[in-house]
Amino acid sequence: MKLNFKNLLLTGAVGLTISAFVADETKFAPPSKFIDPANMDLSVKPGDNFFEYANGSWIKTHAIPAKQTRWGSFGILGQENTDRLSAILKDVSKTAGQPKGSLKQRVGDMYASGMDSLTIEKLSYNPIKPDLERISQINSLDGVINEMTYERSHAIADPLFGVGVRQDSKHPTRYIVGFNQGGTSLADRDYYLKNDTRSQKIQSAYKKYITTLFTLTGTSEEAAAKNAAIIFNIESALAKAQLSRTEMRDPNKTYNKFSVAGFDKITPHLNWAQILPKLKINSLDSVLVAQPDFFKSADALLASTSVEDWKTYLDWNILKGSASQLSSPFVKASFAFSSVVSGQKVQTPRNERMSAFIDRSMGELLGQLYVEKYFTPAAKTYMVNLVNNLKGVLGDRIKRLDWMSEETKTRALKKLAAFSVKIGYPDKWEEYKGLAINRDDYFGNVRRIDEWRYNFNINQLGKPVDKKRFNMTPPTVNANYSPTNNEITFPAGILQFPFFDFKADDAVNYGGIAAVIGHEMTHGFDDQGRQYDADGSLHDWWSKADADKFKVRADMVVDQYNGFTVLDTIHVNGRLTLGENLADLGGLNVAYEAFKKTKEGQSTTKIDGFTPDQRFFLSWAQVWRSSQRPESASSRILTDPHSPEQYRTNAPLTNIDAWYAAFNIQPGDKMYKKPENRIKIW
Repeated sequence: MKLNFKNLLLTGAVGLTISAFVADETKFAPPSKFIDPANMDLSVKPGDNFFEYANGSWIKTHAIPAKQTRWGSFGILGQENTDRLSAILKDVSKTAGQPKGSLKQRVGDMYASGMDSLTIEKLSYNPIKPDLERISQINSLDGVINEMTYERSHAIADPLFGVGVRQDSKHPTRYIVGFNQGGTSLADRDYYLKNDTRSQKIQSAYKKYITTLFTLTGTSEEAAAKNAAIIFNIESALAKAQLSRTEMRDPNKTYNKFSVAGFDKITPHLNWAQILPKLKINSLDSVLVAQPDFFKSADALLASTSVEDWKTYLDWNILKGSASQLSSPFVKASFAFSSVVSGQKVQTPRNERMSAFIDRSMGELLGQLYVEKYFTPAAKTYMVNLVNNLKGVLGDRIKRLDWMSEETKTRALKKLAAFSVKIGYPDKWEEYKGLAINRDDYFGNVRRIDEWRYNFNINQLGKPVDKKRFNMTPPTVNANYSPTNNEITFPAGILQFPFFDFKADDAVNYGGIAAVIGHEMTHGFDDQGRQYDADGSLHDWWSKADADKFKVRADMVVDQYNGFTVLDTIHVNGRLTLGENLADLGGLNVAYEAFKKTKEGQSTTKIDGFTPDQRFFLSWAQVWRSSQRPESASSRILTDPHSPEQYRTNAPLTNIDAWYAAFNIQPGDKMYKKPENRIKIW
């Protein structure tokens, strides 16, 4: 099978040019050199630190922008797409009076309302006064529970726990109601439970943030500080009851089906038979509860904590959930806290924040305008062809595995054959029927959007699962794999350099977008994805012997990444990041084998001083080119299932023989691993 980007393109759409991928060529033009030695640090041996060798000079000469927490290939593409969206929104918002309910009216008026800072400043915190007044009237535990239910059913806040409609992992053609742990504000339970210097700094900043928001509503400094202590104590108790992120990676551990009556029994103060109808959820025979022990603890906490303290907690949920939509003192207080966690130096400009919000909340309206200008159906056809070819390569690799039995291989190949792919944007756009947007009501617009999204989710119950829906918006610079749909998705936003460019040679494109495609395919066979079968059902299709062999190899990957130090005593969490690390290793292997089937992959002709194999691996490294602030780095170790970019670059390479040959990596080089120690899975 011959894989060549240019040949593949012609089979999909004759005559397609780069304008199909990047319409605004004057601003977002590709580089003159796709692998530029000026970006490299040639004083570093490739076998000592390939990430620095490939990217060192670029990192030294490109400071992180003050409004960013990290900066590199993903960030640059993300900023370019943000600039595009901002320009689209600015243009479409200029004309008031578009037909009511039309795409341009709703997108344009939403942006205009969010940019009307004068009105927002005048309103101060008036938009949330009715919520605070309603909470002040509560005088019983039943009143507390009713308020929590009201806030959730109107998408005002999500106190205490999470709930929503999702696919049933063991019956993926059906929707079911799922309950999840929640109730905390900090990004990870460890921020409440750890006592190290970093955690203490964040805890202190968080309490100050709570105090500030309460004082902005007229509460005295002393009372606000007491409120902060109450809230932190409640949230700390909830955090203690939560499972860790690593524990939640086990899909069987978080699959716990209860009848409604059975769920009632473990939460005597939360009567689900009464609560569910108030959440607009009716006619249920069972629910999924991801963390039953959390709900037992949360229910006990409801009873042991005073009503007045719960009212303070409810006030806080209103304040923190609304702060970014209120006047500037609230917005500034939110940024002051978040900057302690992230290290961000200055706040993101308002137009960019509005663009990001509209992309997140009305993405398939705004996405239509983005796709119309920056993407074409021909690009979708091209990508489908490439995905299918890479599926063939992964299939060949599965057939050659020396550690897997023929029986399990057959099932693995069945799953691979069943993969579906979504490229660029949906075949059918969501219309957001019934969502009203008013040009002069920013806060109301936000509330209506949130409530529309809640109702949309709840109303899926009882309907067939719609596997055609996109789970990312078109401008997103990312890709993903869904185990319950057994599908991979590549939004339009990622189909740009350094991931892909039609003018680039195959080595660059295979080291970029093909490795990303291979990465998403491998997610179907990582430590989580492998537990789902070809139909997307959480079902064990492995022989015990094969599963044991896989786990031995996966544990080797865990150990390798656990050994990487990010900041002083902070290490990569090899167990939390295992799925992504397995996908990186598998994806790069699949992309390299596919590359070797191309004309360039079979040649030794150099471009800009580098062989084809060298360009392939350098392309992989420049995809992950990035630097980040130390605050962001430490936060991501707790919360991000992806390893830091340096280790995403380097670690897979140490397990690939071809990389050693391409750069003459020898014993004594810091990244060198003996052949018998190189990890080979997929």
